[in-house]
Amino acid sequence: MSEGRTVLITGAKGQLGWELQRRAPQGYTLIAVDADVLDITNTDKVLDFVSQHKPTVIINCAAYTAVDKAEHESSLAYAVNALGAENLALAAHDLAARFVHISTDFIFDGLQTRPYATTDTPAPLGVYGASKLEGEQRVMEAYDQSAIVRTAWVYSAHGHNFVKTMLRLMRERDEVRVVADQIGTPTWASHLAQTVWSIAKHKMQGVYHYTDAGVASWYDFAVAVYEEAQALGLLTRDVAVRPIRTVDYPTPARRPVCAVLDKSALWAMPEINVAHWRVGLRQMLQDLKNYAQ
Repeated sequence: MSEGRTVLITGAKGQLGWELQRRAPQGYTLIAVDADVLDITNTDKVLDFVSQHKPTVIINCAAYTAVDKAEHESSLAYAVNALGAENLALAAHDLAARFVHISTDFIFDGLQTRPYATTDTPAPLGVYGASKLEGEQRVMEAYDQSAIVRTAWVYSAHGHNFVKTMLRLMRERDEVRVVADQIGTPTWASHLAQTVWSIAKHKMQGVYHYTDAGVASWYDFAVAVYEEAQALGLLTRDVAVRPIRTVDYPTPARRPVCAVLDKSALWAMPEINVAHWRVGLRQMLQDLKNYAQ
């Protein structure tokens, strides 16, 4: 193992953290931790931990992602998404380590009619988005050589996500109702992980957007889950998938109506995987089938 190939991954038990470990290039030593090992909201503990292990790359996947609960747990959301991100950026700065921080489409309100560029003005609609935006700002103030990757609608064979929830509901019910007037892009965490590794490898700095290609509503996504799961034998019963409006399914937090991200800068890189979201979904469901066996 050559010197300078140690990578600290926070949020290791989450979807992206899990995929980063599975997709890690050869020759890297991984230190994969979750909140039970490293509380990123504790500044002293973060600085001590990083100083002790001396990673040359830190990838922060740790986040408070409970969008609705954040509306009444704002202190916790800001502690993890803003202070925690800042702590890791400060620690990376102290070691001159590369730092890659994962952010979200929720920093935008989703009201414009074209994909959001990295330079567009953020306008979060709720606590989750606001806390992630503050995290971005604190990261860049602490360490301006950091890389921030905004993504959206992430799912994986591991962890909790929309795809696995739909599969469960479709096995339990004859009908599922899914919001059809919120638009975005589903993103397989494996594709995202490969992109993050490329960003770290090339020592990229600044703000980037990455999702899979194409657009969909949550309803479109659910229909695709149904069709692809049936094709793979993961679902063996007929289920009606019905479109509904956002107003028919009220939630504590408002969601962006159309937060499609402009990924053209990253997609111009030859080693970045550009795949339609449905291709990613098919691969994830096959992965899920294999994972369950």
